[in-house]
Amino acid sequence: MSDGELSASDATSLARVIEFVRRAGSTSRPEVSRETGFSRTSTSKYIDLGLSLGLILESDLGPSTGGRAPRLLRFNSTAGTILLAELGASSMVIATADLSGNISNITSLEVEISLGPDKVLAQLEKAFNAIISREKIEGIWGIGIGLPGPVEFATAMPISPPIMPGWDRYPVRKYLSEKYAAPVWVDNEVNLLALGEQSKTFSKSTSEMIYVKIGSGIGAGLITGGRLHRGAQGCAGDIGHIEVTTVLDVVCRCGNVGCLEAVAGGLALRAEALTATKAGKSKHLEERLKANKKLTTKDVIEGSKSGDKWCLDAITGAGREVGKILATLVNFHNPSLIVIGGSISAAGDPLLAAIRETVLNRSLPLATRDLEIRLGESTDSTGLFGAASMVNYELFESSFFRQWIKKGYPTSTLRY
Repeated sequence: MSDGELSASDATSLARVIEFVRRAGSTSRPEVSRETGFSRTSTSKYIDLGLSLGLILESDLGPSTGGRAPRLLRFNSTAGTILLAELGASSMVIATADLSGNISNITSLEVEISLGPDKVLAQLEKAFNAIISREKIEGIWGIGIGLPGPVEFATAMPISPPIMPGWDRYPVRKYLSEKYAAPVWVDNEVNLLALGEQSKTFSKSTSEMIYVKIGSGIGAGLITGGRLHRGAQGCAGDIGHIEVTTVLDVVCRCGNVGCLEAVAGGLALRAEALTATKAGKSKHLEERLKANKKLTTKDVIEGSKSGDKWCLDAITGAGREVGKILATLVNFHNPSLIVIGGSISAAGDPLLAAIRETVLNRSLPLATRDLEIRLGESTDSTGLFGAASMVNYELFESSFFRQWIKKGYPTSTLRY
């Protein structure tokens, strides 16, 4: 394909047609024309181009509406494979996906992110290679990585991540693109959780959504107008370091005092639990500490579910603090949906009720009139779906798509 054969406008239009066919599952030329607004001539032009590139396939005849039955179209999701990984503080989950975002080969590994990028990425590479060898995978079209810290999206580099010593400005993209000769995109894990939640439902409510992860730290992924909002450098949604004005004497791991995650995050709950146990305020936690020689946030959650008053108060107190910050975001962003995820979301209804009550009490009535606040699914796959969604979006973004379509498949040597 020559340089002048596909214009920027044609690249955008072709990507739009391919995206519709991909989401439709099975469709026809008249439906593509109707949904995209393109003329029949333009629709045929882009579909024929998609067919010649192997990205669109023709299948069986569809139902007739009075004339000749149309030939159905579907997206060729098996044209390439995507490698995915979501890295956490003490584990990683890896998988593969096709170009429609269908996930397979999910594998979980225990690895401490604090070991540093060289050791962690070496384990990631080993796990990727095992899947590639076992499944005889050819044609890696992209790699999507989620990291538990701030990421500058344009460079794919983690920037001053609090729980990732040695990772600051590490060239994750360069490391992986050289290994697999494929384009690499990296984002923080909460953004990928937001994209994953959106990709699994893709309803009207997810076009204006806040995904909140309450784990060791606290962060949010923001969807607006159906698109992930990253901000200028990629750190939009870092609500864990918003100051909680009622508590100003607790030092956060970022160095400031009074941050939300230092008051309501998992590390804060664990520290408070130890103090409460030593003061004799929780029989449940005393038994856990005696049995295990340590306390975890899981112990606090189990205590809240078994009726331990201190544990229940701690969970609802954390929910109220998160709710205060979310109320501000609701007034500012006016989302249709807030999804609560992360390890602390396992506390369930008491946490959710505290968040809901605080948000409703502190937000404008119009902003909460149709607002849904619910818990996310407690699975490892949401972030992987988000990573697949991220890669598939970037692959067919018009400027990048225009580059690789000339060759027929994407490589790491292109500009992105």
